[in-house]
Amino acid sequence: MKLVIVTDAWFPQVNGVVRSLQHVVETLSAQGDEVTVIAPEAFSTLPLPTYPDIRLSITTARRVGRMIEAAAPDFVHIATEGPLGLLARRHCLATHRTFTTSYHTKFPEYLRARAPVPVSLSYRFMRWFHNAGSGCMVATPTLEAELESRGFRNLMRWSRGVDAETFRPRPEADLGLKRPVFMNVGRVAVEKNLAAFTSLDLPGTKVVVGGGPALADLKARFPDVVFLGEMHGEELAEAYAAADVFVFPSLTDTFGNVLLEALASGLPVAAFPVTGPKDVITDPRVGALSEDLREACLKCLDLSSEAAREFALAFTWEASVQEFRDNVVRGQGSALDEAA
Repeated sequence: MKLVIVTDAWFPQVNGVVRSLQHVVETLSAQGDEVTVIAPEAFSTLPLPTYPDIRLSITTARRVGRMIEAAAPDFVHIATEGPLGLLARRHCLATHRTFTTSYHTKFPEYLRARAPVPVSLSYRFMRWFHNAGSGCMVATPTLEAELESRGFRNLMRWSRGVDAETFRPRPEADLGLKRPVFMNVGRVAVEKNLAAFTSLDLPGTKVVVGGGPALADLKARFPDVVFLGEMHGEELAEAYAAADVFVFPSLTDTFGNVLLEALASGLPVAAFPVTGPKDVITDPRVGALSEDLREACLKCLDLSSEAAREFALAFTWEASVQEFRDNVVRGQGSALDEAA
């Protein structure tokens, strides 16, 4: 199979979209498929206002189209709704080339958290973008139902996995902090609702791992919280394993890859009962979901590290990538059926 993936989210960004696509590219390539990634690294870029770490590509539909055609793909997948995704969508429609998309981010809610843009208007754009493809991949049943109610069509399920060899319990791991350690890992940005965690009255220590535009503000407002900055690989895995509870206050994530990393590391998860957590934390032995986040955090102290780890092992990247591959192929077949 020859596949082109077009994405506005790619290295050096650190987020769930990039990690998911990285596993797709690496796994499919190892299996003998030919994968071409069209990403911002190939173009001049400008920083995204309010979030300079995200770069917006400056190019044309003609150039993106030439790159797609040069790869001579059997399939095209457009992963994001940014400049490259829009240009790739335009080219595919103009050339009658079938493509699939994926819905990674609650963009309308993210935008509303930063600017007075009506959510309904943003969803109109998202629906226009994704409904043009032969299939739109979503991570969870809750997200699928939500998007269906908003008029999205041809939705396909694409779950995620975890590297359970890297993220694992490590009895010797210790951050040298007062226990219990309540930890969050991820992008430090307004849409992550981190203040709902950092403002909690909890025993022990609250820890935030990650960087982002809201970091300086949170540090100033919550001096009792330990901010460790960005971590990767073994360093990140050690940090997870040194905590006791993972706290996920986000109300806007569509899945939350960090949930699986935490569970694989032996951490029960405390979260709100919203899209993402309520689809992942489906066993009361491995986490607590509550509108009272403090209550959920304290309840997790009595949950089993072994159960969390066992639960996470059911989520593999091999199964996730196979699901992605099947969706891409099925999307092509659906388009052919419609044309016939």
